[in-house]
Amino acid sequence: MAEGGGGSRRRAPALLEAARARYESLHISDDVFGESGPDSGGNPFYSTSAASRSSSAASSDDERERPAPPGTAPPSYAADPLELEEDETGGGWSAVLRDRPSPRFEDTGGPTRKMPPSASAVDFFQLFVPDNVLKNMVVQTNMYARKFQERFGSDGAWVEVTLAEMKAFLGYVISTSVSHCESVLSIWSGGFYSNRSLALVMSQARFEKILKYFHVVAFRSSQTTHGLYKVQPFLDSLQSGFDAAFRPSQTQVLHEPLIDEDPVFIATCTERELRKRKKRKFSLWVRQCSSTGFIIQIYVHLKEGGGPDGLDALKNKPQLHSMVARSLCRNAAGKNYIIFTGPSITSLNLFEEFEKQGIYCCGLLSSRKSDCTGLPPSMLTNPATPLARGQHQIRTKGNMSLICWYNKGHFRFLTNAYSPVQKGVIIKRRSGEIPCPLAVEAFAAHLSYICRYDDKYSKYFISHKPNKTWQQVFWFAISIAVNNAYILYKMSDAYHVKKYSRAQFGERLVRELLGLEDSSPAH
Repeated sequence: MAEGGGGSRRRAPALLEAARARYESLHISDDVFGESGPDSGGNPFYSTSAASRSSSAASSDDERERPAPPGTAPPSYAADPLELEEDETGGGWSAVLRDRPSPRFEDTGGPTRKMPPSASAVDFFQLFVPDNVLKNMVVQTNMYARKFQERFGSDGAWVEVTLAEMKAFLGYVISTSVSHCESVLSIWSGGFYSNRSLALVMSQARFEKILKYFHVVAFRSSQTTHGLYKVQPFLDSLQSGFDAAFRPSQTQVLHEPLIDEDPVFIATCTERELRKRKKRKFSLWVRQCSSTGFIIQIYVHLKEGGGPDGLDALKNKPQLHSMVARSLCRNAAGKNYIIFTGPSITSLNLFEEFEKQGIYCCGLLSSRKSDCTGLPPSMLTNPATPLARGQHQIRTKGNMSLICWYNKGHFRFLTNAYSPVQKGVIIKRRSGEIPCPLAVEAFAAHLSYICRYDDKYSKYFISHKPNKTWQQVFWFAISIAVNNAYILYKMSDAYHVKKYSRAQFGERLVRELLGLEDSSPAH
């Protein structure tokens, strides 16, 4: 029953405070990387506070709205009776809504190991890339150099690499993520990106020799058919490090992290240079803890290749993305995690499969990008009657809810993680509160978080761009390891000794890898 205007006004502050409290529990702060900055504004229907900036032009608040009657919240809208009957009889979908609790989660997320206040940047990095992994790189690089010279002739300038040189080599390449300089050789150039203190540790000629022979796996074994065999053991080791160092919160996101090209290079290079630049032959997907930003799992998919998992065998993208989602969630079963997904992954069959494994989902649907098999057709078409912002329609099937919600456009969601009865609210800068189901509010909070995270996260990918695909994957994985190391550092006692920003942490890590700094953050 609708309330009077006075009752609605009295209820508004309490509703706003409750929404803000939920937001605080749903997403990470803007300061995850130690410096604030504007978010991407890529979310078409959401902003987290009354003070936040308006969303994209596609949903500008200047657009003419259809207001609800004064003093009332916009109601759910009713479907045509014939459509309702079709939904209920066609696939088991019903308009009857029943409250259900969200899946219980009793695990405590966060770092699994208490790092001492004296822990250095390299200590956090070596939680994921320890000395035994670096020593293996030394062995494999020296082995490859020997075999290369046996085949193509002796290289009199080559001397076998040592562990200290391998650490310095990694430090030099990681430095491009802080300086945002595409060529690591600029360190020795004497130009704008030169760094004399770094250049003195190793000569440019020695660095180039190590770069020439650098390998993680020198040779393919007879049993290996995987296209990433030269880097897969490192990815497996990195995954073990992620699993051992951190326990995620209940809410997580599957997405492709934004990997920006260097803006200075793109702005200054010629069209011919852009054409010559090789496109990546792989896509990188992650499962990410949405309360800390820690990337829990990485999945690399080669865009070219045969076999049952190759893109040639998976002609439609929903099928490919469902395979990616299964791979990313293979260690998530039985823990009552809630996974947020984009349109390319969201599908009824996948969500039902995950629910049987104790994994719950909330995803945005698109009739163009999503696999809509098993969903009622009446919910996938826009109603002819004009709607007010906040109006919604819900159909349920077991624990699954299909939501169509209007906010300057129709947004559809599929979820088995949130009750279809519970209400939420979206807070807009100009128009105030827009009512919605709780699942919509939760999804919006996580989408806004990913936009902000990507803006900062993409800044610190290593800018070095090798031509070999396995090396590109390796350096992207190293970038993720450094970001994860910083997140653990911010949750440790070491952060309270000396509060480094993400850029400062990267600079310190480089200097420690090159042996230019002591190991105490209190320096």
